[in-house]
This record gives sequence, structure tokens and C-alpha cells, in this order.
Amino acid sequence: MNPEIKARLHLWIDGHVQGVGFRAFVLDRAQRRQLTGWVRNTYQGQVEVLAEGSRDQLDGFLDEVRRGPRSAFVTECKVEWENATGEFSRFEVRPTA
Repeated sequence: MNPEIKARLHLWIDGHVQGVGFRAFVLDRAQRRQLTGWVRNTYQGQVEVLAEGSRDQLDGFLDEVRRGPRSAFVTECKVEWENATGEFSRFEVRPTA
């Protein structure tokens, strides 16, 4: 696969991931990699992420998110690869859903 082809990464992260700066960590890592999309907490206690960028950018981002910030403890990270839509112009933190 061409690493410059745009892709979409949809994540649901479980563990001790709320109230520990996880969304700010994801926002920082996404912006460093020039990804677009969003991150939010869920009412089920997860952090959900939808990010678009090149496959190389997303692979590195996924590695970082699976580890999370030092204050977090990730027990599971559900990953879905999808086709990019180009609908986002930046990466943002969204309200809990």
C-alpha cells in the first residue's frame, strides 16, 4: 500500500483513560502529525478517536495512542481502518457522547 494514500483510523480506547489528560494527549499527538479529525470521551468510559491522514502518519499515531500518557492505563484499543472522507480541516476535542 502507498504510505501517502489517505486513510481513516477509528479507535475506541478502554482502561483508565478518562480524567487523566488522554484527550489532550491525543490532540497533541494528532496535531504533531498533521492529522485531522476528533477525540472525545464516551459515556461508557472510553475515549473515541476518528483521525485521517497518511497511513504512515496514522501508524505512528496509533502506536502512541496505544501507550497513552503516563497517567493513563490502556487495557484495550479497538481499531477500525476506513476510507478517508476529507471532511475535517483540523483535529479537535469534541464533547462527550
